[in-house]
Amino acid sequence: MKYEAHDYQTFATKYIESHPIAAILLSMGLGKTSITLTAIADLLFDFFIVRRVLIIAPLRVAKMTWSDEIGKWDHLSHLRYSIAVGTAAERMKALNANADIYIINRENVPWLIDNFPFDFDMVVVDELSSFKNHQSKRFKALMKVRPYVKRIVGLTGTPSSNGLMDLYAEFKLLDMGERLGRYIGQYRTMYFKPDRMNGPIVYSYKPLPEAEDAIYQKISDITISMKSNDYLKMPELINSRFEVQLSEDEWNQYEDLKEKLILQLPDGEVTAANACSLSNKLSQIANGAVYEDEGAVMHIHDRKQDALEDIIESMNGNPLLVAYWFNHDLERIRERLTLLKIPFEVLQSEESIRRWNKGEIAVALIHPASAGHGLNLQNGGSTMVWFGLTWSLELYQQTVARLWRQGQDSETVVVQHIIAKGTIDERIMKILTEKDATQNALIDAVKAVIRVKT
Repeated sequence: MKYEAHDYQTFATKYIESHPIAAILLSMGLGKTSITLTAIADLLFDFFIVRRVLIIAPLRVAKMTWSDEIGKWDHLSHLRYSIAVGTAAERMKALNANADIYIINRENVPWLIDNFPFDFDMVVVDELSSFKNHQSKRFKALMKVRPYVKRIVGLTGTPSSNGLMDLYAEFKLLDMGERLGRYIGQYRTMYFKPDRMNGPIVYSYKPLPEAEDAIYQKISDITISMKSNDYLKMPELINSRFEVQLSEDEWNQYEDLKEKLILQLPDGEVTAANACSLSNKLSQIANGAVYEDEGAVMHIHDRKQDALEDIIESMNGNPLLVAYWFNHDLERIRERLTLLKIPFEVLQSEESIRRWNKGEIAVALIHPASAGHGLNLQNGGSTMVWFGLTWSLELYQQTVARLWRQGQDSETVVVQHIIAKGTIDERIMKILTEKDATQNALIDAVKAVIRVKT
């Protein structure tokens, strides 16, 4: 297929070519893969600046997305690529193959650094936000070889899904600490102050006044950002809530379990660890079941299954993508759909994803953590239901963007959220909205000013 780049795509490609360090913050659906591959092809064969390129991506993206894009466009067909996933032997064979581009999943970065001579002069980190933890093995491993990399590109649509603290590790990986500091303590001292504390223990930080502007200014020389709505005619995104009401007995059970969980917390401040545990349990209860300490599932209610059944019926056979979070949610959804003799499939394999995009699956079940990044699902449908919510703005937005993206044929994409009224579901929706405001501030602060032809 002939590649006819939009103006913003040409701009982004030129930016990568002219900046040895580039943070490309593109909203989902803007074509970051084709943009980057075009720049790589130019750098390899027009400018002769690089010779071996390493692409680090989420597993499914590494296995499918980059190779699919190379095969899709005529101007990229000459690129030789090798996908280093699978067993250690399979990865080693792929890395020893004669290619221009080597693609590996992010989980195997430490293995790569420890077991293979690092001779890549260009690195592309797809989903830079997955390197936001400066203490993670993948981050530490890549930092060992970062000085040997001549050119590096970081791609993401969600750079600060949990606040500005995320940016430290992401940009240290890019510029080795030149802009935001070499040490996390230095970054915290300069731009943040303690928020929640228990004596000398600090549980969270909040930005100092003017910190956001200062941080954005620091990174602006290597960063461009773009939003889908600015450059594409995107389908209308319709968000709606399908509220379910617990019965008096179910509500009493929810409140009773909630009270017991709170009483189990240690005295003093609520730490991140036990706050996570508490919210996790309450989310399960809101969904209708909860894991007991021994691992058994305690049934609470079927309100969300009932709501999902109503939604499926209203679809009149049109395809529906259902996002679930807990394994017991998946099992209870399976049981209900099987009972109703409604055909469904869990999107776990490449073949199931292809079948969805061909319109062969009426109800598809998807987990955001395993399929939230990079997959193109817009050809299979335009309606999504969140059976259970996630606290992660990044996973939430990425999952929605599987349908709400360039190439979606429908004029509207509908995202429904099944909310148990009065439960923690309502809080999660509120927090996701608040996080979105922080992220949008970053995107807007470094947005590229491009004249787009009208």
